[in-house]
Amino acid sequence: MVSHHVVARQTAEFGLIRAVTALAVTMPAVALAQVAANSRDYRAPAVALGAWLAVLAATAWLRPRQRRGSLTATETAAAIAIAVAAVVAVGLAHRPHGAPSSVDLGILGTVGLLIFVVMSRPALVWIPAALLVFAAHSATVIGADGLSPLSLSKLEAGGYIMAVALLAFSAVRPAVATSARIAARQAALASRAAAERAGMTAIQQERQDRLAVLEWEALPLLRGIADGTLDPASDWVRQQGARHAAILRDSLTRPAPGPGGLMAALEPVLRAAREKGLLVTEQFIGDPGIPPPAAERAVRAMLDAVTGELPPQQVILTVLASGAEVEIYLTFAVPFRSIPDLTRLQPDLPATHWHAALVEGCLEVRWRKDTAWKDSALDSGH
Repeated sequence: MVSHHVVARQTAEFGLIRAVTALAVTMPAVALAQVAANSRDYRAPAVALGAWLAVLAATAWLRPRQRRGSLTATETAAAIAIAVAAVVAVGLAHRPHGAPSSVDLGILGTVGLLIFVVMSRPALVWIPAALLVFAAHSATVIGADGLSPLSLSKLEAGGYIMAVALLAFSAVRPAVATSARIAARQAALASRAAAERAGMTAIQQERQDRLAVLEWEALPLLRGIADGTLDPASDWVRQQGARHAAILRDSLTRPAPGPGGLMAALEPVLRAAREKGLLVTEQFIGDPGIPPPAAERAVRAMLDAVTGELPPQQVILTVLASGAEVEIYLTFAVPFRSIPDLTRLQPDLPATHWHAALVEGCLEVRWRKDTAWKDSALDSGH
């Protein structure tokens, strides 16, 4: 199965997230190099160096959190606070008023942190945050150089570059979100197609096995009738012919018999789903036998949780039993009212014996028949 979360993350990471990371690392690194090369312009160069190292550390801390989708409110507040503290610390550590001036990168080094905020929060959050950082930077620059054409030109250049960078990323953010949704939908369709292909392959294999049995049993009967060794009017020949004809019709019109114990276990959940307005179509390929109690309870609970959050629509339940594995796919089209939490329903088994995944448009559950199932929290009813 293809996870739409993986595809969406890779699509976003390929362009925009890498650009954000590059800026978030490059800007404070350049500012750090500028302080090291012009330490004479700082009365406390160690403070300025420490401020930029803190910004780089914050970048390393926020980057994986940005990759997962967006920053939390706490992480956003931390990024803003670190940016403000950095420009204040660098401004206060700058040379005393009246000494020769150098290029001031105090505000540009924090652009990367602000871009993280832009990518995670609406304009009502990131615009005030940017203005707060700019105000803190302005206060330190004017405090060090006074209100002069030089200080104003510094502020103008720094503010312009910061505004251009933040506005550019805020403009492309909706496009990236749309691309991620498209990628997620493509992955969901790929997952559904994979489930359908697996079902068709199992159906074809099942029919081939049944036709092979007919070849071994029915063809000798037909040959006997053809060469005259068997009487087509005899009761035995007619009974055998009718039996083989029924098996052939069943092979061509019905993929497989029902799965017995599993069907009985799932029937109450499916009946409840139909009562909620879902049109449930069932496909059973192979015979999974009687599932272990933990698997039965887990599958029933997951199907109940998923169908309980789906609006009325057509859903398809496919059960595949091939060899030692049993696979269940529940495919649907309309998204959830709210995404169900399946983690608490997982039995206590290693990943090699049990797998359950919920992606857009499909619930997949898989387990091994030969697993030595142990009691779990789900088994005990907790």
